[in-house]
Amino acid sequence: MSTHRSRRSFLGHAAAGFSTLAISRLAQAQPATEPPPRTAQVTAQLEHAVTAPVSIEVNARPIPNFEPRDRSRVRFGSLQYRSGLVLTSPYRGFGGLSGIRLDAKGERFLAISDQGGWFTGAIRYSGDKMIGLDDVEAAPMLNAEGRPITEKRLWYDTESLARDGSLVYVGLERVNQIMRFDLAKGGTRARGEVLPTPPAVRKLPYNKGLEALVFVPKEMSKGQPLPGTLIAFSERGLDADGNLVAFLIGGPTPGQFSVRRTDKFDISDAVLLPSGELLILERRFSWFTGVNIRIRAIPLKSVAPNALVDGPALFAADLGHEIDNMEGIDAHVTPEGETVLTLVSDDNFSMLQRTLLLQFTLVE
Repeated sequence: MSTHRSRRSFLGHAAAGFSTLAISRLAQAQPATEPPPRTAQVTAQLEHAVTAPVSIEVNARPIPNFEPRDRSRVRFGSLQYRSGLVLTSPYRGFGGLSGIRLDAKGERFLAISDQGGWFTGAIRYSGDKMIGLDDVEAAPMLNAEGRPITEKRLWYDTESLARDGSLVYVGLERVNQIMRFDLAKGGTRARGEVLPTPPAVRKLPYNKGLEALVFVPKEMSKGQPLPGTLIAFSERGLDADGNLVAFLIGGPTPGQFSVRRTDKFDISDAVLLPSGELLILERRFSWFTGVNIRIRAIPLKSVAPNALVDGPALFAADLGHEIDNMEGIDAHVTPEGETVLTLVSDDNFSMLQRTLLLQFTLVE
């Protein structure tokens, strides 16, 4: 190796060493390039972004006839068809609607998805017919820590909904728990608390558990039983005689009772009418007959601990009608005194199913 090359090599190594040293000292002199730790304010802003309601677009296509085979028919049992909508949305989280509660006018609604989400908005009418939805927002359901309940394993199958003023009760099927939310504390950003329930509730079937909730108002007309009671129905929790198990939670006479099961129907929702009748929405599925639904009327006065209650069917429909997996029912009374029933379907987030919103008048 020549002296010239050796010198060049030495200078090259020296220069490299100097550069490394200089860069090292420069790095020590410069502020750290790593991002500073999050402050409580930044963390709160991020959490707010995750949990804040978002406005979504929901499109509605009218259903002019409930029975396409006979377009002149409007009467179905004790119900008269008013109108219906097929609902779609570009929002990926829209669907799976398993419970709905309306205001006294039948306009503003609160609905739940069986994926642990809230939907709020208003039904738009033309006369007495539904024509669309307005001001629809979606939001995650929050736990006591202010985080989406879906972050906890299995805490997502929100299937049932009851309301007592600003207090809202939500039933979770797979874990068979009930959460209570006070919407006066932040609307759909209110934090839920787990409601104490009888041990038998948590022993309901994993996927056929809590499916319907009804709250009996304390201010119901005198003589009505069970004021202040939350009534919880199982989808297919069966007693020793094969009847459907239900519970009275809180109120003057807590306990367990049964609803007579017939023709292999399961409970999917319920609503209490001002008249004191419980309407039970039921559903049956088989590969031979497809989906069938019906509505039964049960007097609230017959409900008591250890009772077996039953009542007549007011309405029945199958896939020859405009139905799907109907999972939610509610009622309101018009200024003219008509009792209007609103039904909603759970599309299971499937391309083969639909989200339907149907309304009927209950004909006395």
